[in-house]
Amino acid sequence: MDKSSELQARIRPATETDAEAIALIYNHYIEHSTVTFEQSAITDNEMLQRIQLIRQAALPFLVLEQQGLLIGYAYASPWRARIGYRFSVESSVYLSPDSAGLGYGSLLMQQLLLQLTQAGYHAVMAGIALPNDASVALHEKFGMTKVAHFYQVGTKFGQWLDVGYWQLLLQNPQQEAVQGAGCAT
Repeated sequence: MDKSSELQARIRPATETDAEAIALIYNHYIEHSTVTFEQSAITDNEMLQRIQLIRQAALPFLVLEQQGLLIGYAYASPWRARIGYRFSVESSVYLSPDSAGLGYGSLLMQQLLLQLTQAGYHAVMAGIALPNDASVALHEKFGMTKVAHFYQVGTKFGQWLDVGYWQLLLQNPQQEAVQGAGCAT
């Protein structure tokens, strides 16, 4: 991506009015790829509910606009429900098909990781349906390393699919205080 394109790209928090555009991007992947195991397109209202759940959890849900058009989004969701996992999240990044491979995923991932670090999160995981060379490259570009590989755990379009997990431990100056919180002395 050249500097002029980067300057025209804008990342901001998702709002309720973005649900339709986000659902349109996500539905492309539901209907035409194996990167998500969902098999039926979701409605704008379903996407709105997902955005609201992420926001209620005080996690980032970001959108990227290029010349006023929403072309991608990224968000973090809770890793697990139990309280001990509260400093760990799972990340997701999606781009409109025409915007893939142009560096926009990197812009979203960079901002998502920055916000997670600033909020005091410790671990970020990414589950990637395999094969998916572009997603693997994006996550590894940001220092994520493969920590697990599950064989044939999902099915779509009549085929069994593997899922790999990548992880990054965030460098956060607040972590020392967090690690000591809740420990009996």
